[in-house]
Amino acid sequence: MSIAAAQLEEHRTALTGHCYRMMGSAVDADDAVQETMVRAWRSLERFDGRASLRTWLYRIATNVCLDMLADRSRRGRPIESGPAGTADDPLEALPRTHWLEPVPDVRALPAGADPSELAVLRQTIRLAFVAALQHLPPKQRAVLLLTEVVGWSAAEVAEGLETSVASVNSALQRARGTLARRDVADVAVAGEPLSEAHARLVDRYVDAFLRYDVDALVALLHQDATLSMPPYTLWLRGRDAIRTWLLGRGSGCRGSRLVPTAACGSPAFGHYRPGGPDGGYQPWALIVLELSGDGIAGWNSFLDTETLFPLFGLPRHLPA
Repeated sequence: MSIAAAQLEEHRTALTGHCYRMMGSAVDADDAVQETMVRAWRSLERFDGRASLRTWLYRIATNVCLDMLADRSRRGRPIESGPAGTADDPLEALPRTHWLEPVPDVRALPAGADPSELAVLRQTIRLAFVAALQHLPPKQRAVLLLTEVVGWSAAEVAEGLETSVASVNSALQRARGTLARRDVADVAVAGEPLSEAHARLVDRYVDAFLRYDVDALVALLHQDATLSMPPYTLWLRGRDAIRTWLLGRGSGCRGSRLVPTAACGSPAFGHYRPGGPDGGYQPWALIVLELSGDGIAGWNSFLDTETLFPLFGLPRHLPA
């Protein structure tokens, strides 16, 4: 069977989404997919066509991720690292390899997927869901994703991971139990595109942020909303704490600009603060909003712009 490189590349976006769910990092996912492509190209003569090319590539990608995860610690979120802090607490940063990172929708959601499939794929790259996945041992994570996202049978998973069907079913049951205990089902929009109400909510957020109207911003938050700023361990919970931060140590964001994008199936923005060259604006954060009901449940500002902005195709600076 003759397979061209272009046929392998057709699966890159779907594989990136799969590897992101496994790894919790867009950078690591890209590395895993690149290694998948290299292994696939080197092994083409052993591909006999009994399984589909898609199935064969997912099998390779999953095992690449398992190899990579063997010597890596779990990525997490600041809201998992300790109790909520206050606006006066010191800022402690941890390496980027410690934290869950967002992925651009365009790199993880295949454009050709049908609406029902796309809804599942979007829901399963949400920050809360991917963070919960990281609490599963890598093999359980793989079993869960291959069965419930990719759609493999227990027998197909067992063959792909070189284990037994009984082992797959046991791992799947334990993985489902862990996710149920972490209660990740109530955040965001259940995998659907933004509703009109949520689109209006995001527009109001942008308007209030650009005017730096703190009262208007806080009014859009749930009472127990969270604000986090990886790589800092500090995170805040509740309108009062977030309001204090925005009026105090966060007030340097006054006069900022936002460039819309999409990350982890959620509304996102490149955040640029004043102070760039020639009176322009400098990269500050990749903001990902988690929406729930009629408000914002999570405001995540990822500060590693050097890593994230190129991934999202965001400019290095904005002119005055």
